[in-house]
Amino acid sequence: MKGQEWYQAKEIADEYDSKRFSRGGQLIDQREKQAVLEALSPVEDKKILEIACGTGRFTAMLASNGADIVGLDISSAMLQQGRQKVRQNGVSNDIEFMRGDAARLPFPDDHFDAVFAMRFFHLAETPAAFLAEMSRVSRTQVFFDTFNRYSTRTIYNWLLPMGSRLYSESEVESLLGRANLTLTDESHDFILPYGFYRQIPGEIASTFRDADTTMGETKVGNLLASVSYWNATVE
Repeated sequence: MKGQEWYQAKEIADEYDSKRFSRGGQLIDQREKQAVLEALSPVEDKKILEIACGTGRFTAMLASNGADIVGLDISSAMLQQGRQKVRQNGVSNDIEFMRGDAARLPFPDDHFDAVFAMRFFHLAETPAAFLAEMSRVSRTQVFFDTFNRYSTRTIYNWLLPMGSRLYSESEVESLLGRANLTLTDESHDFILPYGFYRQIPGEIASTFRDADTTMGETKVGNLLASVSYWNATVE
């Protein structure tokens, strides 16, 4: 796993949310949460596994909406942040956090109604193995995002300390087929890279986001989008 040591560092975990989802980064957080909720809804009483749950942004949100959720991550430091977050949100009784390896999930076949992963596949050295495991433990649904090969992310990708794997649409479709998953829905967003939004105040970022969204609704914008969301069913 690329950047595994980087993500496990306590100082990275302590500052993860504040560095990525403050200022204009709040718009990224809102969009990602919207994508997860739309894909997995209705979530009430649904048994869900989140792979690479990190600081529990989505885990806490889904528990607040009535999901029965397990969050799994390789980083103890990230999981500690997640536990603090759910205690603050008053949903700690509805969540189980586990430290584990996404390539060897400690669950039986068809154990969850849905399995999802956000901000994960750009780090995966063996994406086919991870996706196969997600498919194995899900009864019905797998949802995940990827960063796109032909997008503005390529401009600064080499600067990232943890590395980043980029995907074309054909690569994702091939991975889905190998994992016995059928694509049911996809969406593409953020022509401007995430790093741009994080550097500017929220009020200024909103103006850029409006223009970004408008451009993203065109064919050209769809092709240049930095991130894609993939929703698939288990065959």
